[in-house]
Amino acid sequence: MEVSTADVAPAMRLPVGLAGGVFPAGCPSRTVLDHITSKWGVLILLALSEGEQRWSELRRRAEGVSEKMLAQTLKTLERDGLVSRKAQPVIPPRVDYSLTERGYELSALLVPLVAWAFENADDIINGQRTD
Repeated sequence: MEVSTADVAPAMRLPVGLAGGVFPAGCPSRTVLDHITSKWGVLILLALSEGEQRWSELRRRAEGVSEKMLAQTLKTLERDGLVSRKAQPVIPPRVDYSLTERGYELSALLVPLVAWAFENADDIINGQRTD
Protein backbone atom coordinates (compact mmCIF):
# COMPACT_ATOMS: atom_id res chain seq x y z
CA MET A 1 0.00 0.00 0.00
CA GLU A 2 1.44 3.36 -0.99
CA VAL A 3 0.68 6.40 1.11
CA SER A 4 0.37 9.76 -0.60
CA THR A 5 0.52 13.21 0.95
CA ALA A 6 -1.47 14.63 -1.97
CA ASP A 7 -4.71 14.29 0.01
CA VAL A 8 -3.31 16.02 3.10
CA ALA A 9 -4.24 19.67 3.54
CA PRO A 10 -1.15 21.91 3.13
CA ALA A 11 -1.51 23.25 6.67
CA MET A 12 -1.31 19.68 8.02
CA ARG A 13 1.92 18.73 6.24
CA LEU A 14 5.19 18.76 8.13
CA PRO A 15 7.56 21.57 7.15
CA VAL A 16 10.18 20.36 4.66
CA GLY A 17 13.11 20.37 7.10
CA LEU A 18 11.11 18.75 9.87
CA ALA A 19 9.73 15.90 7.80
CA GLY A 20 13.04 14.07 7.50
CA GLY A 21 14.69 15.38 10.65
CA VAL A 22 12.42 14.32 13.48
CA PHE A 23 12.09 10.65 12.55
CA PRO A 24 15.70 9.38 12.85
CA ALA A 25 16.38 7.75 16.22
CA GLY A 26 19.33 10.07 16.93
CA CYS A 27 17.42 13.31 16.44
CA PRO A 28 17.69 15.47 19.60
CA SER A 29 14.07 16.54 19.19
CA ARG A 30 13.02 13.00 20.12
CA THR A 31 14.58 13.45 23.56
CA VAL A 32 12.84 16.80 24.01
CA LEU A 33 9.52 15.32 22.87
CA ASP A 34 9.94 12.49 25.35
CA HIS A 35 10.42 14.98 28.20
CA ILE A 36 7.54 17.29 27.36
CA THR A 37 4.99 14.69 26.31
CA SER A 38 5.50 12.34 29.22
CA LYS A 39 2.41 11.81 31.35
CA TRP A 40 3.68 13.99 34.19
CA GLY A 41 5.58 16.46 31.98
CA VAL A 42 2.41 17.61 30.25
CA LEU A 43 0.48 17.93 33.52
CA ILE A 44 3.26 19.85 35.30
CA LEU A 45 3.69 22.23 32.35
CA LEU A 46 -0.07 22.73 32.19
CA ALA A 47 -0.30 23.43 35.94
CA LEU A 48 2.58 25.91 35.82
CA SER A 49 1.01 27.70 32.84
CA GLU A 50 -1.42 29.11 35.43
CA GLY A 51 1.43 30.67 37.41
CA GLU A 52 4.11 29.98 40.02
CA GLN A 53 3.40 27.06 42.35
CA ARG A 54 4.98 25.30 45.27
CA TRP A 55 5.93 21.62 45.34
CA SER A 56 2.90 20.69 47.44
CA GLU A 57 0.54 22.54 45.08
CA LEU A 58 1.95 20.68 42.09
CA ARG A 59 1.68 17.37 43.93
CA ARG A 60 -2.00 18.03 44.69
CA ARG A 61 -2.75 19.19 41.14
CA ALA A 62 -1.22 16.16 39.45
CA GLU A 63 -3.13 13.50 41.36
CA GLY A 64 -1.34 10.18 41.45
CA VAL A 65 2.19 11.49 40.86
CA SER A 66 4.70 10.05 43.31
CA GLU A 67 7.25 12.27 45.03
CA LYS A 68 9.99 10.55 43.04
CA MET A 69 8.30 11.15 39.67
CA LEU A 70 7.45 14.76 40.52
CA ALA A 71 11.07 15.43 41.53
CA GLN A 72 12.38 13.68 38.40
CA THR A 73 9.99 15.50 36.09
CA LEU A 74 10.73 18.91 37.60
CA LYS A 75 14.50 18.32 37.39
CA THR A 76 14.22 17.26 33.76
CA LEU A 77 12.05 20.23 32.79
CA GLU A 78 14.37 22.57 34.70
CA ARG A 79 17.44 21.10 32.95
CA ASP A 80 15.65 21.57 29.61
CA GLY A 81 15.13 25.26 30.42
CA LEU A 82 11.34 25.02 30.61
CA VAL A 83 10.88 25.33 34.38
CA SER A 84 12.52 27.67 36.86
CA ARG A 85 13.15 26.63 40.47
CA LYS A 86 13.41 29.33 43.12
CA ALA A 87 14.44 28.29 46.64
CA GLN A 88 13.31 30.78 49.29
CA PRO A 89 15.70 31.38 52.23
CA VAL A 90 13.07 30.71 54.90
CA ILE A 91 12.39 28.08 57.53
CA PRO A 92 10.76 25.74 56.79
CA PRO A 93 12.33 25.59 53.32
CA ARG A 94 10.15 26.80 50.49
CA VAL A 95 10.67 26.17 46.77
CA ASP A 96 8.60 27.81 44.07
CA TYR A 97 8.39 26.58 40.49
CA SER A 98 7.41 28.58 37.44
CA LEU A 99 7.70 28.41 33.69
CA THR A 100 10.52 30.11 31.86
CA GLU A 101 9.82 32.15 28.75
CA ARG A 102 10.41 29.03 26.65
CA GLY A 103 8.15 27.06 28.99
CA TYR A 104 5.31 29.56 28.46
CA GLU A 105 5.84 29.35 24.71
CA LEU A 106 5.52 25.57 24.91
CA SER A 107 2.51 25.63 27.24
CA ALA A 108 0.65 27.84 24.77
CA LEU A 109 0.96 24.94 22.32
CA LEU A 110 0.08 22.25 24.86
CA VAL A 111 -3.10 23.86 26.21
CA PRO A 112 -5.08 23.31 22.96
CA LEU A 113 -3.84 19.70 22.79
CA VAL A 114 -4.89 18.99 26.38
CA ALA A 115 -8.23 20.77 25.80
CA TRP A 116 -8.84 18.56 22.75
CA ALA A 117 -8.00 15.42 24.76
CA PHE A 118 -10.34 16.51 27.57
CA GLU A 119 -13.21 17.27 25.19
CA ASN A 120 -12.87 13.99 23.29
CA ALA A 121 -11.80 11.60 26.06
CA ASP A 122 -15.23 10.15 26.85
CA ASP A 123 -16.06 9.42 23.20
CA ILE A 124 -12.65 7.88 22.58
CA ILE A 125 -12.60 5.76 25.76
CA ASN A 126 -16.22 4.63 25.31
CA GLY A 127 -15.60 3.82 21.66
CA GLN A 128 -12.51 1.69 22.23
CA ARG A 129 -12.67 -1.80 20.83
CA THR A 130 -12.36 -4.77 23.12
CA ASP A 131 -11.20 -7.29 20.52
